[in-house]
Amino acid sequence: MECWMQRESLRFPEHGIFRLCCVPLKTSGLRGELQKCSFMQTTCVLDVGNMNDWQRKSPLDWETYVNKLVKVVAVEKYEYEGWLLTVDPVSATIVLATFPENEKGSLSFIMGHAVQEVEVLQEGDSDMKQRLARILAPEESQAYSAEELEKRKNALKTWLETNHIPVGEQGELGRTLSVAGVLSIEPPYGPEQCSSTNEIILCRVQGLLQRFLQQQQS
Repeated sequence: MECWMQRESLRFPEHGIFRLCCVPLKTSGLRGELQKCSFMQTTCVLDVGNMNDWQRKSPLDWETYVNKLVKVVAVEKYEYEGWLLTVDPVSATIVLATFPENEKGSLSFIMGHAVQEVEVLQEGDSDMKQRLARILAPEESQAYSAEELEKRKNALKTWLETNHIPVGEQGELGRTLSVAGVLSIEPPYGPEQCSSTNEIILCRVQGLLQRFLQQQQS
């Protein structure tokens, strides 16, 4: 994915607003960009006493905004509209996707500490949900059909449950596997698609997935 931070956004870091311009369907590095951007100001949300209403919401609360057209009011009354793609669970950073006609898609990152209000403007239809899902899907998963991805997910979920590892499904489409509530696995469900803030758990689960894939191939 070719992407870059707009120079204008770097002049006002106190606003907590960053923009990433990209080609929507070439997004193998998107998760890395999300992690980098959310890490930039993670220290701003560690003090619970300074957390705003948006930061105090739970992941289940944030999920009700996903795949919807929203208007975000940020500090100094800056307003941003776009389709809410995801919310970073650590920093509460909002990721908005917009699709201007005849232009490359644009992602806006609004840091959680800068959010004052989020208003839902429109529900996303099935076409929009699929378009947004493709942004987060790594390029590797696009080589699989929806049926193949579902089969891989169910096989991995069954294997984890057999090994007494608590696992569930997350997201409106149930595409993400959640392990013990602290680690997520995205399509196509390999070690590279694991993400967690706990490095010890991350390494252990990645090792388990590697063993699972070896068993599948043998």
